[in-house]
Amino acid sequence: MYLQVKIREKNITIVLNNGGEKSGKCDEMLTKGNLECIKGANMTIPQQLSEQLLAALKNVLGDALPEGFEPAVTASQDLRFGDYQSNAAMVLAKQVKTNPRALATQVTEAMSDCAVATLEIAGPGFINFRIRPEYFAARAQAMLTDDRLGVAVTDKPKSLVIDFSAPNVAKPMHVGHIRSTIIGDTLARLARFMGHTVVTDNHIGDWGTQFGMILWGWKNILRAEDLESDPIEALLDVYKKVNTMCKEDDSLLPVCKAELVKLQSGDEENLGIWKRCIEVTKTGLERIYAQLDISFDYWLGESAYNDALAPLVNDLLEKGIARESDGAVCVFSDGYHKPQNDPFLVQKNGEWAAVPAIIRKADGGFLYATTDLATLDYRTEHFNADSIWYVVGAPQEKHFKQIFDIERMRGVTGDFRHVAFGSILGKDRRPFKTRSGDTVSLQDVIDEAVARATKVVEEKSPDMPADEKARVAQIVGVGAIKFAELSQNRMSDYIFDWDKMLSLSGDTAPYLQNSYVRVRSIFRKIDSQEFEIKNITLNEDAEIHLARLLVRYAEVVPSTLDDCRPNLLAAYLYDLARAFHSFYEACPVLKSEGTVRETRLALCELTARVLKQGMGLFGIQMPERM
Repeated sequence: MYLQVKIREKNITIVLNNGGEKSGKCDEMLTKGNLECIKGANMTIPQQLSEQLLAALKNVLGDALPEGFEPAVTASQDLRFGDYQSNAAMVLAKQVKTNPRALATQVTEAMSDCAVATLEIAGPGFINFRIRPEYFAARAQAMLTDDRLGVAVTDKPKSLVIDFSAPNVAKPMHVGHIRSTIIGDTLARLARFMGHTVVTDNHIGDWGTQFGMILWGWKNILRAEDLESDPIEALLDVYKKVNTMCKEDDSLLPVCKAELVKLQSGDEENLGIWKRCIEVTKTGLERIYAQLDISFDYWLGESAYNDALAPLVNDLLEKGIARESDGAVCVFSDGYHKPQNDPFLVQKNGEWAAVPAIIRKADGGFLYATTDLATLDYRTEHFNADSIWYVVGAPQEKHFKQIFDIERMRGVTGDFRHVAFGSILGKDRRPFKTRSGDTVSLQDVIDEAVARATKVVEEKSPDMPADEKARVAQIVGVGAIKFAELSQNRMSDYIFDWDKMLSLSGDTAPYLQNSYVRVRSIFRKIDSQEFEIKNITLNEDAEIHLARLLVRYAEVVPSTLDDCRPNLLAAYLYDLARAFHSFYEACPVLKSEGTVRETRLALCELTARVLKQGMGLFGIQMPERM
């Protein structure tokens, strides 16, 4: 945040790394809080405290301190015990054979001049840190002139490929695509914000046995007018009809398979139909992605890797990683893992049985495993990827463990991660479907959310112009879908509840959007020239608590990406909005005067900025009015 300090006579100017400045008299500016901000320019509070705690431990223990030890400092779950705490004294006491509380006492004495916090000892040796209000004030004031609001860019940037969404060609997106699509897009936004180089790839299902039926259906039963009006639904209808016909007439299935063979052999007519299927599907998909404000760098589907599959299998055979079994080519366990951790083994009747990964069927066909291995090769080599993340449902866990383990056998190193997630359920706790039992289309979900949001906006602002009302309803409806997803632990199943997700109270996007609107309404009541922050001084408990949460934004964003857990940021933003409402009730803003008014306006401004930027990392817009 801070770049350098200039002192001239009795005035001081602190130059910020974004080119801004903050100036004042030396006795006002050289507070402990500002000095600590300067010293810890790109550190979060836990990082600063950890650094100072480590220095104190070195002072107390000397050579007895284990080499490489880094004391952990975490946010307290209960503010009665301070803002942060560390169990470092308890961890080290066992190693250096001393009393943990006695060691904690020595450490706190060594940190008695800490300008960031006061220290207390709790229980058997916990060290609690209570941040000084003036330090929160200095941090908050620094955030006002920082476009990143205190979030430092990573010092270890990666080249990251994120694979998400991945619908199938000739099929509409359904409610089941919500999780992969929204989680994947959010992780991409977070990674880019943190300074990583990100490639997003929509690995669409554009190759497979279903195309034999679609090709025959295109030639024999597809109506041109249906293709014009709703191409994806028309293709899905064709597939369903042909599938039913094949079950009723055994002679039709070989005909469909022959059409697939012609496609795979490069038949010009079938290739043309296949390309047309991809084209109309992509047009329909892009319409939905546009409504969700989601885009991709690449659409490299399964077909992109066809030419690499046979050479890949031959290579695995030559290296002895794969072998034939009952006519198929398979990869078996190489004994690297313990049986309970081996993805190629399963326990049956008290014994470990082989579960190989099949990479070529007995009939010569390839499978998802083959394509995924070829895809990993391409992404590693073409994109120079350090890390590749697959945002795919939890049921595919074993598949990805096998794929990543085969890469290990091949000597391919890299950070390969399966970002798994649970299911979306209806109120009956079963997979969310329509009353007729069909899977709910994603377009229907979006339309329903916008329609319901329109009613919310009309009730709240009946006099809003129609065009603005439509725009706000779109923002609120789409935001509700996204936040309902992102506020969940991704590994948990969750119930899709329209009333809850569009409520103006509780942990929802409309509640946070309404909080933002409420903040912005304050500034519409004053002349912009009145808003000049010279100094932030925190006195009231509600002011301190709001500043406490604002400053924690810099801690939450990086941890959200580290754990691939958007719900951490969602929970933080909800807590921030609640803290703002408590502050707003307890601390009059426009009726206050002087430094108190400046401070409260500054806290309001920062709340609006953090809410907008934080929700923006989810791809959720914040309307100025609702």
